[in-house]
Amino acid sequence: MEKNEKYWKTNLKYLVILLSFWFVLGLVFPVLIVDNLNAYKLAGFPLGFWFGMQGTQISFVILIFIYVYLMNRLDNKYDIDK
Repeated sequence: MEKNEKYWKTNLKYLVILLSFWFVLGLVFPVLIVDNLNAYKLAGFPLGFWFGMQGTQISFVILIFIYVYLMNRLDNKYDIDK
């Protein structure tokens, strides 16, 4: 039973960390500090707009791939994949 507890504790740790990144990238950058970001431009658009429109979706997809990678490693570590 201890093996399963360690597995799920690690899984929840990954989720909390990745969801925290998602919160920062999805709310803090495009909403709360948009005025500061708009001082810079990326591909001709204000950086705040870019984070609000494209950056949050791209970062979410990247976080999904990171989670899949981490979970595959965790599954292999605890022999869950077999």
